[in-house]
Amino acid sequence: GLGGQFWSVYTPVEMQGQTAVTATLEQIDIVHRMVRKYPEAFELALTADDIERIHKSGKIASLVGMEGGHSIDSSLADLRMFYRLGARYMTLTHTANTPWADSANGPVAHHGLTPFGEDVVREMNWLGMLVDLSHVSDDTFWDTIETTTKPVIASHSSARALCDVPRNMSDDMLRAVAENGGVAMVNFGGSFLDPR
Repeated sequence: GLGGQFWSVYTPVEMQGQTAVTATLEQIDIVHRMVRKYPEAFELALTADDIERIHKSGKIASLVGMEGGHSIDSSLADLRMFYRLGARYMTLTHTANTPWADSANGPVAHHGLTPFGEDVVREMNWLGMLVDLSHVSDDTFWDTIETTTKPVIASHSSARALCDVPRNMSDDMLRAVAENGGVAMVNFGGSFLDPR
């Protein structure tokens, strides 16, 4: 009964610069090759209409989501090219800061988004790419909410009130996502659900 699936293209934060860009390209290529190899099961979806059409055909609409802004090597051109290859969301950070945004796991470096980080959010809005707030610091979260003109997502963030870890979202953050028209999805990793 699954209608759609975001395939996360994940590049470890230890990979930086052109190495991260190349690894992300290779991960996106895997999604494209999987869709080509199993056309009876999967079809690449680039729009909401694609998702509905593909689901009605009995296939799984396959979308690409990027895990971590380090994948673009601080380049809006790279961001635009990843969008052209099918990426429809990007998590602004992963388990470490980028040169333009603080992660929930890293030391405070920027106190949220830098001016270039704001440009990244605006470019994603212009492209029609979802801004993913999982993994970001609280300051980055609030800067993004102030900057974005489109609904955001938290692709895998749980409730901090239930499990108090920095990666989870406070009630105020969850309310802000709702007011923005966005969606917060639950991370099913045990350490994000149970404080023990």
